[in-house]
Amino acid sequence: MSPILTAFATSPDRGQGLARDMRVRWALEELDVPYDVQLLTFAEMKQPAHLARNPFGQIPTWQDGDQVLFESGAIVLHLAELHPGLLPRAPDARMRAIMWVFAALNTVEPPIVERSMAWVLEREQPWYAQRLVMLDERVRMRLSQLSAWLGAAAWLDGEFSVGDLLMVSVLLRLKSSGLLDEYPLLVAYVARATQRPAYQRAFAAQLAVFQNG
Repeated sequence: MSPILTAFATSPDRGQGLARDMRVRWALEELDVPYDVQLLTFAEMKQPAHLARNPFGQIPTWQDGDQVLFESGAIVLHLAELHPGLLPRAPDARMRAIMWVFAALNTVEPPIVERSMAWVLEREQPWYAQRLVMLDERVRMRLSQLSAWLGAAAWLDGEFSVGDLLMVSVLLRLKSSGLLDEYPLLVAYVARATQRPAYQRAFAAQLAVFQNG
């Protein structure tokens, strides 16, 4: 029996690849790991059956036999540890790739998510325009720092790794904001990653859910 990934039956992004199950799908395609998908509605995510997998009632979760994991970063890192292809073999390079996983999720993603949630929850409020200026500057600071590190390199540290996969997944959340376009090196970086065949297969698989729904 193949492992099971849970994903949105109906995602707010309508299949644009921004939901966090896409990160896991991409890793699975990079690693050539077979899997099944269980689609859940928002109501089903709050039911006891799913809460037993994720106490916060979110997706994705990963079930492989008796092992059940939640949190996209943890799932992707577990898969990268288990299967060759996304983590270097050399100990120092391996640890640096893992370092970039944490950088993507703990340093770069939070201001991006804060900005997107402000648009969802606060855009009708009188203070929103002023707050957006501050939120944009926080995002720009991280993008400037990341762009300076990347420079002319293809990837963050040597070959494409789990760190790049998660960093690009985070940067894609800025697609509609226009902020990423201010940083040509990062635009090219995201383009290189999303042109990878594994990303294209994962994107097509999650998009098919919405085209067929």
